[in-house]
Amino acid sequence: MEKKINVPIKDDCIADLKIGDVISLTGNILTARDQAHKRILEKGAPRDINGAAIFHAGPIITEERDNYKMVAVGPTTSMRMNPYQSDVIAMGPKIIIGKGGMDDTVREALIENQAVYAVATGGCAALYVDAVKNIESVDWLDLGMPEAIWNLKVKDFGPLIVAMDSKGNSLYD
Repeated sequence: MEKKINVPIKDDCIADLKIGDVISLTGNILTARDQAHKRILEKGAPRDINGAAIFHAGPIITEERDNYKMVAVGPTTSMRMNPYQSDVIAMGPKIIIGKGGMDDTVREALIENQAVYAVATGGCAALYVDAVKNIESVDWLDLGMPEAIWNLKVKDFGPLIVAMDSKGNSLYD
């Protein structure tokens, strides 16, 4: 049974999640890839990320008359964020979303900060875009469209599978 989670996320919600749980998110999620993670650590996050859901994704977006439209949004390989992810998790996000596994430094950060890592199914970018109701803002567009941080209003964004929980368990073990 799918667990529905509202974003921003509360700690008590995370404590109940375990590997294999299927979840969906409603609220705002932020996309962030390698360069965005690096800049977050160098300059600080461009917005409050406490309780946030961060999605490792490089969306395809069109721009028409200063209006952005999401075409597709699917997960990118999360292990590319390993060098930055632990420090970003310490800044407060509660759910990291991506594809593939992450390393033991991330596992420790999830435990220390009561957060989880959930996987999105690769190849489902068209499915996930249906859950995006609005692009509320974009930060750091100078990094390029896929690397910018997109603030997405979503409803029932998923299904996502908890792959690493806040107790140190991992589907990848």
